[in-house]
Amino acid sequence: MNNGPQPFVTIILPIRNEGGFIARSLGAVLGQDYPAARIEVLVADGMSTDGTRAVVADLARTHPNVRLLDNPGKIVSTGLNRALPLARGDVIIRVDGHCEIAPDYVRRCVAHLLADGVDGVGGPIETVADTPAGATIALAMGSPFGVGGAAFRTIRDRALEVDTIAFPAYTRHAVELAGLYDEEQVRNQDDEYNYRLRARGARLLLAPDVRSRYYSRATVRGLARQYYQYGYWKVRVLQKHPRQMSARQFAPPLLVGALLGLGALAPWQQAARWGLAGVAAAYGLANGAASLWTARRAGWGHLPLLPLVFATLHGGYGLGFLVGLVRFWHHWRTTDDTTKLS
Repeated sequence: MNNGPQPFVTIILPIRNEGGFIARSLGAVLGQDYPAARIEVLVADGMSTDGTRAVVADLARTHPNVRLLDNPGKIVSTGLNRALPLARGDVIIRVDGHCEIAPDYVRRCVAHLLADGVDGVGGPIETVADTPAGATIALAMGSPFGVGGAAFRTIRDRALEVDTIAFPAYTRHAVELAGLYDEEQVRNQDDEYNYRLRARGARLLLAPDVRSRYYSRATVRGLARQYYQYGYWKVRVLQKHPRQMSARQFAPPLLVGALLGLGALAPWQQAARWGLAGVAAAYGLANGAASLWTARRAGWGHLPLLPLVFATLHGGYGLGFLVGLVRFWHHWRTTDDTTKLS
């Protein structure tokens, strides 16, 4: 990294159709307490059709360090790859169009990269929402029962090295080490990228003073689509990097697979009927207990919707994973062909 006291920072926002959020997310980037002259912002837009580009263009007119890039690939990984070769920063930070980083985000990330001997740093995410249903969804996404203990969603009180980080800040050396993002990954591109980094010896830090807010989906239907895609594309990460997976990531597909398999056999086999009832009852009890505990802590008004939200998180991910196994059945391989950064 730069030997000067304030390394130059590139912030990349891969976005598409974020008209409802981009003013907040980009505004938070432009409101950093780090010197603006030491920051460039590359917004890789996936050919938005909802007015997002006009908002970015307006902000770029008053902030010369903002640059709008076309991303014809329209997904996050192609947007990141459009911006990375143009990035001039000693530190490169990836920010989502659905999030707001704290005003000291850049400064604290740079401080950790300089002082802690790590290659990447991120922090815990506070999941928030603009609607009552979204508030319940946000609550479930911050629950260990809902997301299986993902550190950046559930741990807020201590620093620790982790497998993956959200909205990461990387040293330039780390980005050059890992290369470009895998453009096949419509989802889970961060998991795949961070695994490649760690496989090359990089260290990733979750730091409690690096703060951001993420706006959850506003509806259960939107959440179902999101987690279905997470499960579906997780299969490709598994096929390319089997060691990246943890046991908790197999729980939803095992649950959904058991329910579907036993349900298919139940009309003809008594044992399958008993098995189906047992699995459904065990999950129902666990879901109910988690819903009661979460609502008791956060407000009883969330209780009516929480069981459905938890079931959507697990069912969407699990079903997507199973469909992905079928869809990508002939794609098993352990090597990656990711292009080096140029």
